[in-house]
Amino acid sequence: MKSLCIYCGSSPGSSPAYAEAARLLAQHMVNDNIALVYGGGNVGLMGIIADEVMRLGGVATGVIPTALMEKELGHKGLTKLHIVKDMHERKATMAELSDGFIAMPGGVGTLEELFEVFTWAQLGFHQKPIGLLNVNGFYDGLVHFIAHMVSQRFLKAEQAELLIDAPDAPTLLTHFKAFVPHPVTKWLDRTTI
Repeated sequence: MKSLCIYCGSSPGSSPAYAEAARLLAQHMVNDNIALVYGGGNVGLMGIIADEVMRLGGVATGVIPTALMEKELGHKGLTKLHIVKDMHERKATMAELSDGFIAMPGGVGTLEELFEVFTWAQLGFHQKPIGLLNVNGFYDGLVHFIAHMVSQRFLKAEQAELLIDAPDAPTLLTHFKAFVPHPVTKWLDRTTI
């Protein structure tokens, strides 16, 4: 694994634990020679993880749309910064540059990015690991809701298992290193029609 795409908030959140988790993830990535790919911002958890990767001598690649760069939200101290035309190109570029995906705490943008790559995995468009860095149980409600989708037969159990949930960076990265891709078939369950 050479690079990881990290989805996270443009806010630091309400707890110092979120920033601590971002710095710890950055440290483990740099120690393992894993490059950071992220949304290119200089604020919130985005800025914190990028700053830490750069401080430790790692590689950080940002991908940011022109509209956000023009608002001076782009991080200008990165190894590389791709300025793209829109959010669609941003997400596609980030996915192309990454060997896996981690969602840290964040808002609806973080969830939207997470669910897009989750859907792509479910449809077989990629076989890269996807994880939730579930700091202080931030994603517990989401994990329970995904289990609810399985119980209501809107999601297959093996598809739900594509999303790796871990409370800290070392545990999550251990799961990523052990990840073995397996094809997941998307099919219509005709018993529900």
